[in-house]
Amino acid sequence: MPGTRRHRIRNRIAAAVSAALVAAALGSCTPDPLPPDRHEDIYAALEAFSRSMIEDGAPAVLIEVRHSGKAWTHANGVRNLDTREPATASDPFRVGSITKSMVAVSVMKLVEEGKVGLDEQVSKYLPEFGTVLHPPGPVTVRQLLIHETGLPEFGIPLLASGPWPEVMNRPLSLEQQLALAATVPWERRLAQGFEYSNSNYAALGLIVQRLRGKGISTVLKEDIADPLGLESTGLPRPGAAPATMVHGYITVNGQRLDVTQPAWLSEFAAGGAVSTVSEVNTFYAALFEGKLLRDESRAAMLRRDGDFYGFGLWRWNDTCTNRLYHGHRGDIDGYGSVSMSSEDGSRQLTIAVAYPPEPPTLDTNPLVLELEDVAEQALNALC
Repeated sequence: MPGTRRHRIRNRIAAAVSAALVAAALGSCTPDPLPPDRHEDIYAALEAFSRSMIEDGAPAVLIEVRHSGKAWTHANGVRNLDTREPATASDPFRVGSITKSMVAVSVMKLVEEGKVGLDEQVSKYLPEFGTVLHPPGPVTVRQLLIHETGLPEFGIPLLASGPWPEVMNRPLSLEQQLALAATVPWERRLAQGFEYSNSNYAALGLIVQRLRGKGISTVLKEDIADPLGLESTGLPRPGAAPATMVHGYITVNGQRLDVTQPAWLSEFAAGGAVSTVSEVNTFYAALFEGKLLRDESRAAMLRRDGDFYGFGLWRWNDTCTNRLYHGHRGDIDGYGSVSMSSEDGSRQLTIAVAYPPEPPTLDTNPLVLELEDVAEQALNALC
């Protein structure tokens, strides 16, 4: 059974990780780094996990690990199930909600310029916010960033709005995304508590667009891709996919459907970006090394108050330092990904998978949770 086989592979990774941690503990009285052969054990475990994913129907798996100033990359599978061209580690893929980290950076740049206040009400920047969405109480920019608004998920009515092959190929502006959210009742009387919703980042993307006077794709290019030299990172316009892009697939009525370049993702500020495993690592390294934002802005994004979500950033336990990894997972039609970085950006792992084709759903794909587990274990073995 596929799930059982992945479970065995995951246990194998856990065993390799445990052995690496024991070796690190035994050598803790000396400053020597982890022996190279122990690194190879971790890489072999990641390769085994990759093979298990391919055996279970994933078209492609891409990985990049960075530590000790070095990078290890891996690619398995094919870019395209029709052409069967082999995938490479430099191929672009849909990063899903990793996009949220990028949008949060653009918001913080506006904060640094004095154009946005984190505790200002959203209606100050989007006057129609209250009349369109009818929130049960004041909503601030900070609450959007940390998903504490209670704003309904616009994907629910979007998925139900018609046959998905037709819906996904219609452009969907940020205004239209929020209008869809307005058709779903708010479940809370007050906007409080963590409740993950893509609609929060649709609102943030619209704030960025309005204040910059240009599209969200252009802003992300100017704020992130251009300064860091990221040639494959951004929100692509509708049209043919780049020749080297890893294709994603779903099934609709039992038929396989290519979802690599659907039109609706072109303004999806919550999850429409494309990148490579290397460029995702470069982005997060630049963020945590202070190359994109001031120290106080970066500290605000990380939120050291015990919560598990910062400004567009998930967090995981870094047992090497007793601190935290920061990054994000991506889960979108056809694709899953996870990127984790130590707080100083010195240890990083990004893994991307083209999912085995399945029907579209708003539920979190359990495979992306496996990616999280594997990434966290592997990084904790690379102290």
